[in-house]
Amino acid sequence: MPSVLSDPPPPVELRLLPGAAADLRHEHRIRRAGATLPPGSTRASVRHTFLTLADPLKLLLEHHDRFGPVFTIRTMHEPIVWAISPAANHQILVSDADAFSWRTGRFRDLWPLLGDGMLNIDGRYHRELRKVMLPAFHREQVAASADTMVAEATAAAERLEAGTTVDVYDWTRHVALRIALRALLGIDAGSAREVPLAHAFEEALGLYGHPFYLQALRGPRTPFARAQAATRELDTFVHEEIAARRASGDHGTGVLAMLLDATDGDGRPLPADAVRDQAVTLLFAGHDTTTATLTFLLYELSRTPSARDEVEAELDAVLDGRTPTARDLDGATLPALERALDETLRRYPPAWVGPRRTTREVELDGVRVPSGIGVHYSSWATHHLAGHYPDPLAFRPERFLPEAVAAREKGAYIPFGGGSRMCLGKRFGQVELRALAAVLLQRLRFEPLPGDPLRITTTPTLGPTGGLRFAVRERPARLAAAAS
Repeated sequence: MPSVLSDPPPPVELRLLPGAAADLRHEHRIRRAGATLPPGSTRASVRHTFLTLADPLKLLLEHHDRFGPVFTIRTMHEPIVWAISPAANHQILVSDADAFSWRTGRFRDLWPLLGDGMLNIDGRYHRELRKVMLPAFHREQVAASADTMVAEATAAAERLEAGTTVDVYDWTRHVALRIALRALLGIDAGSAREVPLAHAFEEALGLYGHPFYLQALRGPRTPFARAQAATRELDTFVHEEIAARRASGDHGTGVLAMLLDATDGDGRPLPADAVRDQAVTLLFAGHDTTTATLTFLLYELSRTPSARDEVEAELDAVLDGRTPTARDLDGATLPALERALDETLRRYPPAWVGPRRTTREVELDGVRVPSGIGVHYSSWATHHLAGHYPDPLAFRPERFLPEAVAAREKGAYIPFGGGSRMCLGKRFGQVELRALAAVLLQRLRFEPLPGDPLRITTTPTLGPTGGLRFAVRERPARLAAAAS
């Protein structure tokens, strides 16, 4: 059995006023020590605070052009250093990763739902839990989940009818959650806990779909209070699942089974709370990202007929109407689909920001940054630097032809992060996206409704605000085949 030795980190400070006071004390100490922040918008600004939440891409690219790749923007009370360049990305994620803490960054707001999951921990505890979970995401393990992915996608796609409308974001949320429950947590379809657990998770996650000022409210009937109630309900179902498996002696399959198999240094099983935190984090990471990326893919293909036609022709030639297999979803068998997915992740990386806090003074892309300050990198902003991606707002899958990929600077394309914080479920998510896209695009076309424009939200992951509705159409090739 794998062994986990370390104690979990202390709880995160979630109270607004103590948290703000701590941030101000950090800044005061930095200034008293004579350190300076990188240039930028260092004064409090309602406009900059609003744009950081409402249109960060525009704000970040404007500051990049004015101040260079490393700059400061004060958001509410706190100055945040933004590092927007391939070189800075590589430093934060790989070469100088020890200079940054994840847990004390801005994503601590996720702690009420995720607890001490992989997204909210650092150091030895993170390394040990990652080691326990990594075998579940090896290529062979993920390939074994492909049949589940295709079966769930096919069953859901068969309920879509040409001539109707569908909110693809909502549709995919349900499919992705069923896949995560079955393939990652090993919860069987039709289990008594499947539906209530999924419902409680969606309700708890709903907090992060509200604007930030509503997320910050506390007290009865607030979004936070509703999310906390749903989280308690979710915890009940997850702990019941853990207890039932331990009592039966059959730990099941997937990552949850590996966590239940793990022991501490004295041979004792992991605490149920630790297992719970990793399980819920897996649901979160394997849910929002797939949901948003598939929605954005269908949106961009509908606006780029040449790319759509290339993907459809490839699916027809390779699959010839049959159901995709794990081999078809390996990333090499359907290269046109893979390029379209890669370009979608360039334009809309779900994990669009990587919040950190410096643990020591560090030089980022030639700019000195003091210890104890919030530092964010942004895959979304880096992916839209015209010097690396000409005409960056255009959807061009040919950017990911082999010769273009080989010439790209290290750190210029980071939709899954990098280094020791590379998304653990990257391979799982890629296979899931290929399965969903192949099943849908084999059968149907999707056209966004004119009265339902794309609006993007950034809390906490990139996604379409309020979902995105599409008109469902028959594939022309299918109509032609029927006529003949």
